[in-house]
Amino acid sequence: MILAKQYRCIHSSSCQCTKGHLSEDVIFLVFQHLNWNPKLIASLSCACKWFDDLAKRVLWKEFCRTRAPKMMLDLQSSGSHSVDGNWRALGKLLIFCSGCKKGGLFNNVQVPGHFVHRTRFSRTSGKSFLMPQCINDVLYVSDPCEHLDQGEDGDLGFFRGIFKSFASSNVRRMLINRGAQLHKTEICPYCKAKLWSMLQANMIPQSASCRLGSYEDSVEYYVCLNGHLLGVCTLFPLSDSESV
Repeated sequence: MILAKQYRCIHSSSCQCTKGHLSEDVIFLVFQHLNWNPKLIASLSCACKWFDDLAKRVLWKEFCRTRAPKMMLDLQSSGSHSVDGNWRALGKLLIFCSGCKKGGLFNNVQVPGHFVHRTRFSRTSGKSFLMPQCINDVLYVSDPCEHLDQGEDGDLGFFRGIFKSFASSNVRRMLINRGAQLHKTEICPYCKAKLWSMLQANMIPQSASCRLGSYEDSVEYYVCLNGHLLGVCTLFPLSDSESV
């Protein structure tokens, strides 16, 4: 892959690497050899603004394309060269379960966020989270990340997803037409955009709980202005094989 030459340096005034750093082409090849390791990309981003820009513009994009190639092709098939939000946000969504802090989006639920080794995102599963009026929208949703034995909350499942071309989606149009209010304090943990509650907008279909394997009245999820989805549900308890 040939990278376009950047003529405008964006180093900060306090940056120590204004001279003699590696070119974009070399950095690209190094991270390609490292299989786009997300922890190393994040570390590079902390070095200075120039490296942070390179990571957001190139490295996170290649990470996403490598981790979920078919999904990325579909998300970009509308002709856009980027995705809603940014590549770094999408990269984080692919590998990070946001959990929830006490008093946050999901009231008294408190589960720390964490990285996940592997997650499956499904466009077919996404259909179960859409109202009939929005069935033509494209939504990829992950399998629930299980957090078992959470006291009174039981077995919790956290799930996340992303819409294709959310700005022109039926879900966004329906939220606006219903006068849905953005959350006053909480923001998307992936891109820091404001959030709509799908529960408050009465836009959670019964099929969502069936897909998740959860109690119908326990499903709750939010969608941010960039089309990232995050939610939680109470999972049906696993059967005890010894008592079957």
